[in-house]
Amino acid sequence: MYYKITHVTTYSYEHPVTLSPHVLRLRPRSDVAQTLHRFSLETDPQPIRVVENIDMDGNAELRLWFAEEAIATLTITTTSEVETFRTNPFDYLVESWAIQLPVNYPASLLTQLQPYLGGQFLYFSSSVDPVAVQLAEEIWQDTNNTISFLTTLNQRIHESCKYIVRETGEPFPAGITWTQKSGSCRDLAVLFVETCRAIGLAARFVSGYQSDEPKEAEGEGGDRQTDTQPTPSQEHHLHAWAEVYLPGAGWRGYDPTQGLAVADHHIALVASPFARQTVPIVGSLKQGVGTKSEMQYHLSIAAALVKP
Repeated sequence: MYYKITHVTTYSYEHPVTLSPHVLRLRPRSDVAQTLHRFSLETDPQPIRVVENIDMDGNAELRLWFAEEAIATLTITTTSEVETFRTNPFDYLVESWAIQLPVNYPASLLTQLQPYLGGQFLYFSSSVDPVAVQLAEEIWQDTNNTISFLTTLNQRIHESCKYIVRETGEPFPAGITWTQKSGSCRDLAVLFVETCRAIGLAARFVSGYQSDEPKEAEGEGGDRQTDTQPTPSQEHHLHAWAEVYLPGAGWRGYDPTQGLAVADHHIALVASPFARQTVPIVGSLKQGVGTKSEMQYHLSIAAALVKP
């Protein structure tokens, strides 16, 4: 799939303010599952300096510095063209020693995976949320096959929890989401990650976009044909899902909001052991701290089956 994504975020301030440096995590990643062909950034006001970094998890990170002049609004616009390749999310063979739970990782691999096996939050830093532990044990009683466990967990969260839109705020702890049986996509992703870690499966949090399939149109003579030109789809929101490290398959995505294994309709921005490290825009005020602000955004995704 080929996507053109335009993401506009505007902050409006009650009184003029000056800005401290900002961090942007809005540049899609490039790996075996997707390729970033083009990326552009526009801001109003323009920054006086932009630095491109790679963070500890290998994600692209943009750091912006602004002039001292007071402003009433900040607008950040990114445009990305991304091609995705993973049409079959199950095109792998898990290592024989990882087919059944619990997975007995080799010592060297276990050391590397430590950040992806602990709790998401400081108060569970040495262990995962106890509610997630209980959910993991309930599913484990039904199946100890690794892939079956993940599929069951994905479906159970999708079918049991009501999806709600929360535009701002950190994800809720897994226990709150599962107890209330509702949450945003980031809440459901954290619940999935924590439950995987409870059973000893390394998992991480992913922030990105999710698109609909391109629509078919009538061709000449009444034949069906699939549009190969980018076709704008409905208004979208930033999305979040989980990735699990499967020996023999690497990182593989699961989307409990959709109840799907992640394929070529998901476009990843960043991934991290901790959800707070995937926030798309992070910044503060230098002058005007405490000033009320309002955030608005517009996200459009145009999709095509092939590169135009």
